[in-house]
Amino acid sequence: RLMVILDEQAAGTRDFAELAAAAVRGGATMLQVRAKGLRAGALTDLTRRVMAAAGSVPVLVNDRLDVAIAAGAAGCHLGQDDFPIADARTLVPPGFLLGGSAGNADEARRATAAGAHYLGVGPVHATAHKDDAGDAIGVAGFARVRQATALRCVAIGGVTVHDIPALLAAGATGIAVVGAVLAAPDAEKATAVLRDALAGSS
Repeated sequence: RLMVILDEQAAGTRDFAELAAAAVRGGATMLQVRAKGLRAGALTDLTRRVMAAAGSVPVLVNDRLDVAIAAGAAGCHLGQDDFPIADARTLVPPGFLLGGSAGNADEARRATAAGAHYLGVGPVHATAHKDDAGDAIGVAGFARVRQATALRCVAIGGVTVHDIPALLAAGATGIAVVGAVLAAPDAEKATAVLRDALAGSS
């Protein structure tokens, strides 16, 4: 419903575990660790620290299936050019979540057929937090992708509190955010604003 992505660049010098705890206090229902600049060992340690701070809130790892499994994370989000989802399904333990990315209907259908459990759909808006995110698809584009799959779809890419009513009306299960929380002066309050908007638009 409300995934906060702990992105290495957006976090800057702030501690991931502290940001994770603040997001959870604010109402995040899932966290994702995205730190492409870290080697496997350091990323595994970081993921475990985030998991400890997150308590019962599930933590996913972006891209790195090996790290997600080693750390005991709840799952892994795999983009179009990452480890194939179909192959990942043969390696992961029961209950392990595999997310896929889709920016158009064809990508949504492929990820669905490969066995993804949910899709991150976007970017809804242009975003500075992911260099390979592709062109913005807008709410209308999100709706088209959503219609191509029966999977739960989470809107991602420059999403703000103002987008929530339209995205939920377009079929979004929830949202995934980076800047809306990490660029805010108070991560807990920023997460709570999103949580309340999602509840009010349900």
